[in-house]
Amino acid sequence: MSELPADRDAAHGSTGEVPLTTGALARRLGVAPTTLRSWERRYGIGPAVRAEGRHRRWTSRDVALLEEMCRLTSSGVPAAEAARVAKGAAGSHAEPVPVRNRKSRAPGALPLGDVRQECRGLARAAVRLDAPAVERQLADAVGQYGTVVAWQEVMMPTLHAVGRKWASSGDRYVEVEHLLSWHVSTALRRHTPLPGPRADVPPVVLACVPGEQHTLPIEALNAALGELGLPTRMFGAAVPAEALTAAVRRLGPAAVVLWAQARSTASPPLARHLADIRWGVKGARRQPSVVLAGPGWSGAQAPGAMRPTTLADAVDTLSAMYETRH
Repeated sequence: MSELPADRDAAHGSTGEVPLTTGALARRLGVAPTTLRSWERRYGIGPAVRAEGRHRRWTSRDVALLEEMCRLTSSGVPAAEAARVAKGAAGSHAEPVPVRNRKSRAPGALPLGDVRQECRGLARAAVRLDAPAVERQLADAVGQYGTVVAWQEVMMPTLHAVGRKWASSGDRYVEVEHLLSWHVSTALRRHTPLPGPRADVPPVVLACVPGEQHTLPIEALNAALGELGLPTRMFGAAVPAEALTAAVRRLGPAAVVLWAQARSTASPPLARHLADIRWGVKGARRQPSVVLAGPGWSGAQAPGAMRPTTLADAVDTLSAMYETRH
């Protein structure tokens, strides 16, 4: 890394701190550079310094803020709320603080906290097992906000609240979780546009790793990519490694997204194997980008793989691949 001019060094005090580039910071945090640019654009979390040519340079204070942002989003806090909390902690020079939920005193109420009003209506309908109301409210959320916002700020917070209620109630409310999950999946599929066939545009392959049954997050990604007109192939839950390898060889995808909810299912060897698959004529051979999605990949070693932390980041990362190709 080249040294910064003396006047810029002085701006960082007497410590001699040399700010990080975006690429170096992305490697340190385990996220894609596009994620950092997306957070800057969406939530105003940008670098304190820009070198000549407006290249981003991130100081230790920027790094601390982004580490807190990653911690919060990895624990399921919506990105917009995580950014607000992280910036508040940085502004007060205090230790990072968790988001605290304000629990309702109403019997059977879900611990939603500070969320959109739509979450409260959806939660009430789910607790009542009012399927028509659940279906209607989910359709309204996707129609009004689009898949990314509907997932991150309506569906996911409500699903997490149901899960917490189930975990704290001795297996009560499991029927609520099953009903809500079914209708979320239905809403995502119902509102997923099908792009027309284009032989010149390779698809994105979406699959859960072997042994992984949680599909809702990649169903949301499939729907969001469909909104952008990007081609996908969804393979769903617990795809055997041999079958996934065969599909990649047949399709020649631009990217393979592997979802792992738990560390016990994440498989770095599978990720590396898929990244090494090549096809095409000699001299113009290609290989897929591998995107590791889900909390199960935390701490896994898979050099070269991208790790978006939210649905919005995954959409930005994958759509950027297609922009680069054309």
